Amino acid sequence: MQANLMLLLAAAIWGLGFVAQRLGMDHLGPYSFNGLRFFIGAFSLLPLIWWYRHQGKLQDVDWKLLLWAGLPVGVLLFIAASLQQVGLLYTTAANAGFITGLYIVLVPLLGIFLKHKISGNIWLGCAIAVSGLYILSVGDNFSVNFGDLLQLIGAFFWAAHLLTIDHYSKKVPPILLACLQFVVCGALSMVVAFSIETPTVTNALLAWKSVLYAGVVSVGIAYTLQVMAQKHAHPAHAAIILSLETVFAAIGGVWMLGEELSSRALTGCGLMLLGMLVSQLPLRWLLRSKAFT
Repeated sequence: MQANLMLLLAAAIWGLGFVAQRLGMDHLGPYSFNGLRFFIGAFSLLPLIWWYRHQGKLQDVDWKLLLWAGLPVGVLLFIAASLQQVGLLYTTAANAGFITGLYIVLVPLLGIFLKHKISGNIWLGCAIAVSGLYILSVGDNFSVNFGDLLQLIGAFFWAAHLLTIDHYSKKVPPILLACLQFVVCGALSMVVAFSIETPTVTNALLAWKSVLYAGVVSVGIAYTLQVMAQKHAHPAHAAIILSLETVFAAIGGVWMLGEELSSRALTGCGLMLLGMLVSQLPLRWLLRSKAFT
């Protein structure tokens, strides 16, 4: 129960992080905001890295392999985070949260290319989620909101990012890999920011609350909660609880940003969440559960 509550808190932090990401762009461009928050996120992990090292959990690190792992993971994170942040300029926090959450379904589907087996519940969950995505994002004239499209493309990169981390985390310490990917993502974001935006110290100070939340709370605290909780939580339960991030994104958007969800949007979001949950539960359990009867 303690582990599940920690995961629920992490999901809430990440969901409300979409609100911080939107508010931060009142003063900063998307790349400036990402650059600052990922640099701060990397810095916030230093105490945890120190603790791991003090516990003797960072012995015999292959630093060359860590570098080669951190570069592609950081690049994927940069692409996914950029698409998400730019997309938030054109869509709501609720839509962004639910569409980004599709990576939970996309991860096993992309696993086909790695010769992973796909169970029936994943196909069923994918079908439900896609129908919800259609209702949420496709208009009556079959037009798609530009921001929603960016979030959908980003979901594929989030899924690829997760699979890449899964591959390298077995070979290098995950906490060091996480810190390095944040540095790579932050550096690439700042390069783009200084190329096409005009970041200033004044604007950064105006957005300090959003930047600190996104950097310290969303990255540092929530990541630590996830790492600690997943030592004791069942993987399937962890995935289901963390998928509630999308619900908190919608709550935050309505509560803090004054966003409105039409009945059509609520239906689409509900189907997407249902699809995510179904994809994480064994089909045999679904058929027996009274919750779906």
